[in-house]
Amino acid sequence: MSFDLAVCAEMVHRDQPIVERVRRLHESGFAVEIWDWTTKDLPALAATGARFTSMTGYVDGSLTDPEGVGALLSSAERSVAASRVLGTPNLNLHGTGLDPNGLPVRPVETVTGAMWLAAVETLTRVAELGKREGVVFCLENLNTAVDHPGTPFARAADTAALVAAVDSPHLRMNLDLYHAQIGEGNLIELVRSTIHLVGEIQVADVPGRCEPGTGEIRYPAVAAALAETGYEGVVAMEAWASGDPDAALEAFREAFTIA
Repeated sequence: MSFDLAVCAEMVHRDQPIVERVRRLHESGFAVEIWDWTTKDLPALAATGARFTSMTGYVDGSLTDPEGVGALLSSAERSVAASRVLGTPNLNLHGTGLDPNGLPVRPVETVTGAMWLAAVETLTRVAELGKREGVVFCLENLNTAVDHPGTPFARAADTAALVAAVDSPHLRMNLDLYHAQIGEGNLIELVRSTIHLVGEIQVADVPGRCEPGTGEIRYPAVAAALAETGYEGVVAMEAWASGDPDAALEAFREAFTIA
């Protein structure tokens, strides 16, 4: 049993240009994830030889209001085209558009029933796009207490409900356990109950959003429970390095290496 280990290049080796970060992660044996592809030289990233497992699947827009839905679907199509340069990694979505600081462009205090129905309809169209183009979109849960206040459909329970409602292999969960620990906790049961919907797992420790072993989450226990489900997909460290980046990467590798 082994997982496909990846690392977000946005958050480690930050003293280096993004292309060099990607190259170093590849040389260390990890797959690579990035955020906003519009700010990157994608051919240069591809030329490193790295394997990419995730990138942003939209540039703007939202799941619920007509104007925002149109923008999201249009930018999702552009994201699909851009992803071809990097080998068609999974394309990441959130409950709404986020600004450069991770805050919702249009904060939402209360999610109504009509918004839920609109979100399911929009995500169904996203999944249809994924089916047509042969790609997988992943809907990521976030936390609203620390990093992303005002984001609708933020909890893992929310993203699981939306993905289950759409019921397509081209829309899966990006189950982020850092965000879930802050917002919901009970991580092992969360993994067990949602694994049939998961397209990717992301990890960081709490508090601080650094590598496994720096906070309160017992990631080796989470990894063992994840292995028991039979999951062999992507587990990605989307975390800052608490100190030396190479040491952080090895701590991540050790936490998710099943003997």
